[in-house]
Amino acid sequence: MSAPVELSLVVPVYNERDNLPVLVEEIGRALAVRGGGGGGGGGGRYEIVAVDDGSTDGSLDVLKALKRDHPEIHIVAFDANAGQTAAFAAGFGAARGRVIVTLDADLQNDPADIPVLLAELEQSGAAAVAGYRVDRRDSGWKRLQSRIANGVRNRLNRETIRDTGCSLKAFRAEALRALPLFNGMHRFLPTLVRMQGGRVTEVPVHHRTRRFGKTKYGMWNRVFRALVDALAVRWMQRRALRYRVREELP
Repeated sequence: MSAPVELSLVVPVYNERDNLPVLVEEIGRALAVRGGGGGGGGGGRYEIVAVDDGSTDGSLDVLKALKRDHPEIHIVAFDANAGQTAAFAAGFGAARGRVIVTLDADLQNDPADIPVLLAELEQSGAAAVAGYRVDRRDSGWKRLQSRIANGVRNRLNRETIRDTGCSLKAFRAEALRALPLFNGMHRFLPTLVRMQGGRVTEVPVHHRTRRFGKTKYGMWNRVFRALVDALAVRWMQRRALRYRVREELP
């Protein structure tokens, strides 16, 4: 893929073998509608940066097989499981697009929403667009955990992000690459963008039931980790450098 890439989709993958072929197909359909199919088109080329986070179910083999027919797939494979923030960080480092979209590999994010995020990013001029899930297709217990975790994060960080746990987001690449990333920070990307002076907008996105595989989240990493990670971000907010250069005379 020597031609310029306009859009990079960064997708962490951890034991999602059966979801991957469907995901690649759905991404192709969604971006073909926009005019930017894998081979090109009016919307520009795109790449799928799939970061295998130490999967043990053969996900990496599936990605390699898919790549034979889908050269837009760029594979980054970890030696061992390192976590979702590490996978995003590696994906951001490998991405070549001017715009970066993040989404999960479990098919609960709908690739058909990607053009909506891109349109909002372009029209608003914002540094990032965060999706918030409507009509959640989870159990009442999971929705309650998410609501509590979201409330904890927003209260501690003085934020108003509707759905911090939704991975479907679009960013200008330069805004992402300026961010400090540590474990657990993937949920706070819009807040970190705002800390760097970027503007963030939000759009509603669809949510779907999981078809294959098992969820990687429970009470610990939804709620209790939310508290720990939000405290870390609060520490960063309080100690962020804030200054304006009045003038510079070289």
